[in-house]
Amino acid sequence: MTAPATVLSRAGRSPALLGLLGLAGFAALLEALPRLGVLPAEHFPPLSVIARALADEAGRAGFWQALLGTVTTWLLGLAIAVALGIGAGLLIGTVPVLRAATASTIEFLRPIPSVALLPLAVVLFSAPVRSILLLVVYASVWQVLIQVLHGVADVDPVARETAESYRLGRLRRARYLVWPTTLPYAMTGIRLAASVALVLTVTGELFIGGTKGIGEELSVARNSGDDGVPVMYALVIVAGLLGLAANLVTRRAERIVLAWHPSVRRELPL
Repeated sequence: MTAPATVLSRAGRSPALLGLLGLAGFAALLEALPRLGVLPAEHFPPLSVIARALADEAGRAGFWQALLGTVTTWLLGLAIAVALGIGAGLLIGTVPVLRAATASTIEFLRPIPSVALLPLAVVLFSAPVRSILLLVVYASVWQVLIQVLHGVADVDPVARETAESYRLGRLRRARYLVWPTTLPYAMTGIRLAASVALVLTVTGELFIGGTKGIGEELSVARNSGDDGVPVMYALVIVAGLLGLAANLVTRRAERIVLAWHPSVRRELPL
C-alpha cells in the first residue's frame, strides 16, 4: 500500500485525522489560488501573507484588548440569553394556557432578523456595548427557548400521568420529570446559541462601532486600503477560531452534563 493510501486508510478510521487532512487541503488552496492568479492577490492574499499579518496582530496589545472585549460581550450576551430562554421556556411549556397564548407571538417575533433591530438598539442605548447585547440576546434567546419548549412537550405522557397519580408536587415534577427530559434539548439550544451570539457580537461591533472588539478592528482594517486586506482576513480567521472553540467547548460540556443520557453513552468508548 502506498503512503498516500495508508494515510487515507488511517484517516477513514479517525474522523479527527480526516478533518485535519481536509483543513490542510483547504489551506493549500488558499495559498495556491492567489499565487496562480486564479484569485486576485490584492483582494485575496495567499494564506502565508495572512498568517504573517496574524502574527503581527498577535504582537499588538490592542489586538488582545479587542479579543477580550469581543469574548466578554459574547459570553455576557450568551449567559443572559440562556437564562431567559430556559426560564421562559420552562414557564411557558409547563402552563398549557400560557403556551397557547404565546405561540403566535413567538412565531411572529422569532423570524425577525436581529440586524433589523440595529437602529432601535442604537436609539435605546447610548452605550454601544448595551446595543450589541440587545442584538446578541434577541438573536440567541430563540435558540434556547424553542428547544426548551420542545423538551417540555416531549415529556412521556405515561410518566406524567404516573407522577400525577403519585401526587407529586409541581416542583418535584419539574425536577424529576420535566427537567431530565428537557435538559438534552436545552444543551442543543445552548450550543446553537453560542454560535449565533458570536456572529451577532462581531456584527454589532462592525456596524455600531465605539467598542474595543474584533468587529471594530475589522472595520478599521477594511478602511485601511490594500495594506489592511491581510489584517482583515487574519481577523476573520480569529473570529472563525472563536466559533470553533465555542463549538468544541459546548460539545464537551454537553457530553459531561448528559453523560447519563443514552445518546451520549452510545458515543462514549467502552
